[in-house]
Amino acid sequence: MDQGGAPPVFSARAEIDGEHLHVVVTGEVDMATADTMLQTALREPANRITLDLRAVTFFDSAAIHALVRLSQQFSGALTVLPSRQVRRVLEISGLGDQTWLDPV
Repeated sequence: MDQGGAPPVFSARAEIDGEHLHVVVTGEVDMATADTMLQTALREPANRITLDLRAVTFFDSAAIHALVRLSQQFSGALTVLPSRQVRRVLEISGLGDQTWLDPV
């Protein structure tokens, strides 16, 4: 049933502050958009990355795979700020206790 609202629009934008990269992702991260999220995070050289997923409304296995790849590349230097939906998916998939996942 159509709820009358526009579908969430995906976007991924990066802002660099010295050696700290902030990547803000909105909308649905799925098979069609997960690589864009990953490539946006890898585009700028950085020593630390904050991946802000608080505006993400859908997160599938392709998104999880991209996130795991990013966590491996930036071991100890990644912080993920999840939306409620993203946190739930990560908990179900067994990744809810990762050190890179913001506990709040």
